[in-house]
Amino acid sequence: MSFYRYFYLILCFSFSSFAQNTTLKGSIQFEGNEPASNVLVFLQGTTKSAVTDENGNYIINNVPYGNYILETSSIEANKKTVAVKFNATTKNVNIIIERATSVELNEVVVKVTTEKTKIETKGFAVNVIETKAAAVRNVQTNELLSKTVGVRIRQNGGLGSAVNYNINGMSGNSVRIFIDGIPISTYGSSFDLNSIPPSIIDRIEVYKGVVPGHLSDDALGGAINVVLKKGVRNTFNASASYGSFNTSQVNFNGLYRFKESGFTIKTSFFNNYSDNDYEVWGKTVYNILPNGRYDYIKAKRLQDAFRSTGSVVEVGFTDVKWADNFFIGYTSSDSYKEVQHGTFMSTPYKGRFLRSDAALMSLTYNKKDLFVKGLEFNFHGLYGERNRIVSDTVKWNYDWNGNLSLDLNGQPIPRSGAQQGAPTLSNIKREVGAIRTGISYEFNANHKFLLNYTMSIVNREDDDEMKSVLERKFIGTRDLNKNIGALTYELTAHENRLKASVFSKYYQQRIERMNPKVQNINGVPTRVEDVVSSDKNVMGYGGAFSYAVLPMVTLLTSAEKAVRLPTENEVFGDSGDNISENPNIKAETSKNYNLGFRFGKFKFKKHELVISANGFIRDITDRIGTPVQTAINTNIQTLPFVNQGNVKSKGIDLEFNYSYNNNLNITMGASKFELTTVTGGIKYDLPNEPFLNANVSAQYSFKDVFAKKSQLNLFYNFMFVDTFNYNRKLYSNTAGTDFFNVPEQFIQDAGVSYVFPKKNFIASFDAKNMFNKQSYDNMGVQKPGRAFYLKLNYIINNF
Repeated sequence: MSFYRYFYLILCFSFSSFAQNTTLKGSIQFEGNEPASNVLVFLQGTTKSAVTDENGNYIINNVPYGNYILETSSIEANKKTVAVKFNATTKNVNIIIERATSVELNEVVVKVTTEKTKIETKGFAVNVIETKAAAVRNVQTNELLSKTVGVRIRQNGGLGSAVNYNINGMSGNSVRIFIDGIPISTYGSSFDLNSIPPSIIDRIEVYKGVVPGHLSDDALGGAINVVLKKGVRNTFNASASYGSFNTSQVNFNGLYRFKESGFTIKTSFFNNYSDNDYEVWGKTVYNILPNGRYDYIKAKRLQDAFRSTGSVVEVGFTDVKWADNFFIGYTSSDSYKEVQHGTFMSTPYKGRFLRSDAALMSLTYNKKDLFVKGLEFNFHGLYGERNRIVSDTVKWNYDWNGNLSLDLNGQPIPRSGAQQGAPTLSNIKREVGAIRTGISYEFNANHKFLLNYTMSIVNREDDDEMKSVLERKFIGTRDLNKNIGALTYELTAHENRLKASVFSKYYQQRIERMNPKVQNINGVPTRVEDVVSSDKNVMGYGGAFSYAVLPMVTLLTSAEKAVRLPTENEVFGDSGDNISENPNIKAETSKNYNLGFRFGKFKFKKHELVISANGFIRDITDRIGTPVQTAINTNIQTLPFVNQGNVKSKGIDLEFNYSYNNNLNITMGASKFELTTVTGGIKYDLPNEPFLNANVSAQYSFKDVFAKKSQLNLFYNFMFVDTFNYNRKLYSNTAGTDFFNVPEQFIQDAGVSYVFPKKNFIASFDAKNMFNKQSYDNMGVQKPGRAFYLKLNYIINNF
């Protein structure tokens, strides 16, 4: 069945869905329209409850019809009760509460489990990142992830440069990124995680090694799921920041819902720009003088500018009888990126750049209690075009100062081709489609089944304007179709102490690559098609289990036979990302194991403490990566992806979270692992992997600074990355060369933010890498040094 028939059938099913629903929602505010966050809202005599978010919003689902008493509870406010009658599918209750003048110690204690705790105690090795504090700072989403234990963000430079995510030694495309369960890869290279401001993110879920079935994708090494804020309160949020290297970032997002009809409009916009002209120096930064001598210098990256712009507009309905959410959306994005060098930082470029754009239509539908209570259906469909241009036509050599390289006669030195290989004006056009759908049924509080399915299609054409007219007469095609299904069963037993999730996954991928070639046959130029095709079918399975030995002590374990299918770029190549094609690459599989515990939250007076640890093993077959070499030729600037062989990763993550009086928060994490392979009976470390890293983050808040109801927040972060080598090295450390060693890194950041009394205006200042230490990543590429940023954030709620 074609993509279009799938899309049409599920679209028809989405429109035909119609069922009643009982939902309580509203907002809690202090007098003066100030949102009241972290207020417990519960229905007396039931287990139904919710906690208000930073905007004071709450929602309680699946409340039976009848008469209830709604009660609020907060240490900052006096208790309030409201009589509520349920006789419709939705009920809106907004409450004004009074601030407490004193705290009564004889209150009834109601225990509430937060969404973060619920997810982190299901058995999976998972960290949940909350973004409330980050939303008011000049912090990018990738920076939040880099402070998570077991996660290392590998970035080849400054804003807009290629990003690689490493979780417990599994990196690159082994780690899948999702936005509300939708693979971000669908949106193309002009749209990435740093394009999503933390202010519109509710939380980020980081799954390590074992990935739940509802994220049905070939995420062999782990998954990062960005959950956006939902809610239907009318809001508008705008932010702007400016800082070092002429870096500016502008974001705004808004939502407006018409109360009577439920018609809703959502929109967001981002614009990012940076010259990325930070200084670099060291053993790979030198100019070659006419006499051949190396002149080591400190230079600015003069050809590394980046710009990206994008917007998302969605119109539809929310919280109506036939849908919880129904949206038709349009996403557009565009980016421009200059290229300073290739895979290695050895040869500076000038005149090489990339342009990318995307235009995508989407349909989103979800409904809880569809036809019967406990049945939930969700659907997301997407179709559109993505394009990329790689321009590289300048034929001269340049030095790090941006000047022409000269020979002994003072003449410019030409290259054998352009800056990176043969001259090119490459156009890559992609027609993309994706469907992601799922249905779940909760029989009761103890048993739940989930069925998920995802399909993605890429039809790609490659053209190069620098080729001859005859060569361009027939354009090469690349087609990749992928289907993944997952069936999951979830169990809760022994008074919620035991939680289990078991699942199976089916993976199918079809690839076809056709390159037309012109050959002389009997002296006549003739078109010949070079075709490579494959069809892969693989099964996977796994499970996650947790058991609360004591109320504050939970054991967690998970295991999975995971599968990763090669991506479009790994199969077909992409010169813009320095990747050569390899249409014969095989799927990668891994047996992943996690065993850990979670202690806490322990409370003693004003102190709170949570300690967690996770040991892991990843036993990988046919690992996909760049070729493992005993020596590296830095003149080679593009590499294919290959099956490196069998690899094993094992190690441990440790995390410590401490808070005092809701003012001081300290998080410390460390991850240590080894990633090895055996060749010819000899054990090797795999190159280009940092095996030990640690983070310490601290935040302290002062209230009523300069004005009543204001808040001053201080932030500090320390990051340590141990030395690593980016060529193959014997495990006994007897081989390899120090030239390819990346030294230890000690990076420190600090920041301050001020929340004005009305809570609608926030100013922040951040100092990144404040001691200007050299910071490195993939293949020893240097990242920005000391940088300063100012950010202003304006919020309108409940207009």
